[in-house]
Amino acid sequence: QVQLVESGGGLVQAGGSLRLSCAASGLTFSRYAMGWFRQAPGKEREFVAAISWSGGSTAYADSVKGRFTISRDNAEKTVYLQMNSLRPEDTAVYYCAADPSPFRRVVVTTFDKYNYWGQGTQITVSS
Repeated sequence: QVQLVESGGGLVQAGGSLRLSCAASGLTFSRYAMGWFRQAPGKEREFVAAISWSGGSTAYADSVKGRFTISRDNAEKTVYLQMNSLRPEDTAVYYCAADPSPFRRVVVTTFDKYNYWGQGTQITVSS
């Protein structure tokens, strides 16, 4: 059974930083791309960042480019999202997700390509 468990959420002032972690179990982590998505109240879930199975390729939403960094540690079966220069509009529940296709050559940015999801962690950025 695949499990993804996010941690690291919380309340932060605008301009601050947070690092999210997502620990995976029940899958051969190093074979699969991973993604981060977020959903704000009243809005649809949106792509934030993704990283290939090897870590060699990444993709970011325009809204977070230059501020957020996705990384992974395959030995620890964990994917991270370092978030800097946070803004109130970054407030949302953040979800990590696993791409079910092993060794996919491209990093996918649409949520319907991801089969496995964590429970989410709340990020609140105060102004």
